[in-house]
Amino acid sequence: MAGLGAAELTAALLAPVGSPIFAVGALVIDRAPAWLKELVIALFGTADKVVLVFCVALGAVVLAAAAGALEFRRAPIGRVLVALAGALAVFAVLSRENTAAFDAMPAVLAMVVSAVLLTVMVAQLRRTPGGAEASAPDRRRFLVWAGASAGLGVLAAAGGQLISAGIRATDAARARFTLPAAAVPGAPIPDGAALDLPGLTPLITPNADFYRIDTALQVPRIDPGTWTLTVTGMVEREIEIDFAELLALPLEESTTTLACVSNAVGGDLIGNATWLGYPIRLLLARARPLAGADMVLSRSEDGWTAGTPLEVLTDDRNAILAVGMNGEPLPLEHGYPVRMVVPGLYGYVSATKWVVELNVTRFDRETAYWTTRGWTARGPVKLSSRIDVPSRNTDVAAGPVIVAGVAWSQYVGIRGVQVQVDDGAWNDATLADAISADTWRQWSWVWPASAGRHTLRVRATDAAGLVQTSVRRDVIPDGATGLHDIPVTVA
Repeated sequence: MAGLGAAELTAALLAPVGSPIFAVGALVIDRAPAWLKELVIALFGTADKVVLVFCVALGAVVLAAAAGALEFRRAPIGRVLVALAGALAVFAVLSRENTAAFDAMPAVLAMVVSAVLLTVMVAQLRRTPGGAEASAPDRRRFLVWAGASAGLGVLAAAGGQLISAGIRATDAARARFTLPAAAVPGAPIPDGAALDLPGLTPLITPNADFYRIDTALQVPRIDPGTWTLTVTGMVEREIEIDFAELLALPLEESTTTLACVSNAVGGDLIGNATWLGYPIRLLLARARPLAGADMVLSRSEDGWTAGTPLEVLTDDRNAILAVGMNGEPLPLEHGYPVRMVVPGLYGYVSATKWVVELNVTRFDRETAYWTTRGWTARGPVKLSSRIDVPSRNTDVAAGPVIVAGVAWSQYVGIRGVQVQVDDGAWNDATLADAISADTWRQWSWVWPASAGRHTLRVRATDAAGLVQTSVRRDVIPDGATGLHDIPVTVA
């Protein structure tokens, strides 16, 4: 623990991307199969990263205990184990995007400090006259050494994380950034778009509650003064634009719902926000994509990539390079200073945070991060609906009961929603007014509930007349399908 704590403190002060815990955690994310990723998200939701960091730290503790036992019984096996763990951490650090040899220094320091302390503590435990078993004072001395090193390690690690968090906030300078006014304001949200019912998901998702699913254990720290975006690849003219130039362009405001491909039927990995940004189609028009190009491979500061159909980024939907979210600068964890927002596509093929490059290319030439891990190359959002009120397994009184929720089919729009009780007829729900085809719609229906145990089920119809399928499919490889249902008891 002392070695790991020293490494985390050093990483915070000198090499922010060199944290062994976060580097190994990121390596686990990169190497984990799709089914394991989905299992973790299903079990822990947006707390998946906290769980992963805890597991990596717990693994380090177990490894330290095993190294101590092995070193005492069969030296130098314990130190060899420490060296192997250190080598893994070095590899994890250097395998990340935009890292240099210096960034591996915290991992090397952890290995050296751990090996030295292991040698000293085992020597203390063995130091008895005539090779006899360790005496009580020797054991107490060993325990003091072990406790002190562990305590110092925990303090150093905690201090490192506090310092690192402060550096991230300072470097980003987000608090000092004021959003420019929109040159093209968004359409006013209709008065009838929000039903304002207790328990119903808000029409606009607050930034603090907006779901976050990505591969970044450490939120990238990008100085907006040095940020640039390049448009490269199959274009007549390559473009580079900095943050000041982006802000000087005529920014547009729009409300768009984003959904994660990992969102299960009835899940909450979806949110609706008002975004401020510059249309990607206008930037691509300046670059003039060549004939034959059909994909834009966007790249994040941390190396993550998404492959988006070129036709989607150049049609009339409002795909933007966003700088603002719900009237505020983008939160750090949601892509500050710039991210992509693309209506109608799941985030894994479009919603690149901390974006730094748009590479115009072809699907048969390039693959993106998740398409190499079992997911399809194109990810249009599936027509879906969800019941929010009443909640699952709740008890309600007989009589009129309000059933309400949300439905979505971004870039297409929602025409209708129906609710079924048990296996009975489908009943038309009342739709709230639509903001646009790019956002979800709230709905409600008054159920004349009778006593007993019942199942409520919902389905939506999109603006093109497509009725939501009842066929249940998993989120892999391109999003879940099926109808959301909940059991309810009526007293």
